[in-house]
Amino acid sequence: MQHLSLGYSPCPNDTFIFYGLIHDKIPCQGVKFLERLEDVETLNQLALNSQLDLTKISYHALGHLRKDYVLLRSGGALGRGCGPLVIAKEETSMEKLRGQKIAIPGQLTTANLLLQLYSAGFEDVLILPFDQIMKTVEHGDVKAGVIIHESRFTYQQHGLKKILDLGQWWEEESGYPIPLGGILAKRSLGTERIHQIDAALRQSIEYAYAHPQESQTYIKQHAQELDPEVTRHHIELYVNNFSLDLGEEGIQAVRCLLSRAEEREIIPRCSLPLFAE
Repeated sequence: MQHLSLGYSPCPNDTFIFYGLIHDKIPCQGVKFLERLEDVETLNQLALNSQLDLTKISYHALGHLRKDYVLLRSGGALGRGCGPLVIAKEETSMEKLRGQKIAIPGQLTTANLLLQLYSAGFEDVLILPFDQIMKTVEHGDVKAGVIIHESRFTYQQHGLKKILDLGQWWEEESGYPIPLGGILAKRSLGTERIHQIDAALRQSIEYAYAHPQESQTYIKQHAQELDPEVTRHHIELYVNNFSLDLGEEGIQAVRCLLSRAEEREIIPRCSLPLFAE
């Protein structure tokens, strides 16, 4: 039996996706998964140090991980209307925020990558756990923040204003859905094993859809927002057909994001194949 470390976030979309795989609802012959739940920036850093065999990461981080990891086709978060939001305490504009301190949920998050791709002048950032950003903006410690996950459903309850939807900007600018996070596997696992895991991951998502009530206790156990309605919206937004399989459109969206980041010299260029071949 091969024991493989598997990292993902405690957010409802990830616990929904991985429930079947972790709770032995889906057979993956010869493999036992050892889960590790961390916020996405922690997972990005763990992957940079090659500490996880399989892991959820930000697509920004993927740009720095292609030497040692390949992308799986299943399990990721990619879609429309689900991107990070720039929020502030008072109405303002992105131009006025240029050069100001902005809180971000991690250096290697796709949220930060989109902020940097949007325009120059947003390099003065404060890195915080995603669930502390709204509070920091409320207290006036930063001029604005980039929020992800459940925060995009609750920021108005804190009296905060949306300044820019970075996902919407990306969709209009590129014509593609926004790649937020994907699932990586170490290249060293070998093509056959990687394809086996990818297939099992897709089956885990299909299992979650087929048994929607079964995973609820596990999801609630880890959710930052305990409100069932927020949890439901979160899963509906971040788990979709692209989660089952990136498909050609999803792959092109990922390649476009990485290409633009390479052109801006935000990530290193890499000639290795993106997927296990």
